[in-house]
Amino acid sequence: MEAYSADRSLKGKLRRRIARLACRRPLRMALERPMISFSFDDAPTTATLAGAQVLEARGMRGTYYFSVGLAGGEGPMGPYATEADARRLAAAGHEIACHTHSHLDCGKADALAITLDVDRNAEGLRAWGTAATESFAYPYGDVSIPAKRVLGGRFRTLRTVQAGLIEDGADANQLPAVGVEGEDGEAKALHWLDRAADRRAWLILYTHDVAPSPSAWGCTAEALGHLADAAQARGFEVVTVAEGARRLNL
Repeated sequence: MEAYSADRSLKGKLRRRIARLACRRPLRMALERPMISFSFDDAPTTATLAGAQVLEARGMRGTYYFSVGLAGGEGPMGPYATEADARRLAAAGHEIACHTHSHLDCGKADALAITLDVDRNAEGLRAWGTAATESFAYPYGDVSIPAKRVLGGRFRTLRTVQAGLIEDGADANQLPAVGVEGEDGEAKALHWLDRAADRRAWLILYTHDVAPSPSAWGCTAEALGHLADAAQARGFEVVTVAEGARRLNL
């Protein structure tokens, strides 16, 4: 399976910029302590094993965005997790969250296609016996006005891959997040972690595979552990994405 890239053309960039102005759900928040969430997109098997082990060893839990249509298959980040993996994660207290079923690009698809694909994914997760999903992440981080319109009333939060902190006035339909990926992924994440601590903001980190030699979209277990330890040392409250949303009454 070859890696797919979201539309990086001028048209795509303009679409994402315009989407920031539409269908907004502004947050009202004033945290006493900064919050951090560790999330894993697409749920590669390594994230459900090594990634979960890193968090659980520290008493933390993460958020896993599953595309049921990918489950058990192979991708650029290695094998994807299965129903059994999702059940194990849920039993351990991790959040099972929603992508699209086929990893559909919500930036290019129309409203009906998005709705049907998300419906199918939600049905698949229910069939697995996991709790109703509360959090959604746009595959490839690609967003559009139709996607925000049809999904905004359905989930507590909709998450992108646009780097940033979640502070007062942030859009719950287009939340920023920071990737832990690539050679400088850990250093970049630490930079944002320090900013979040200073500003008492909510930081969502995301990655994909967690492996000794990760893909371009993943990280090592050591890097994830360093970030988890840094969050504890700086007094962050570690929450799943759904827990963070509930704290903000979403």
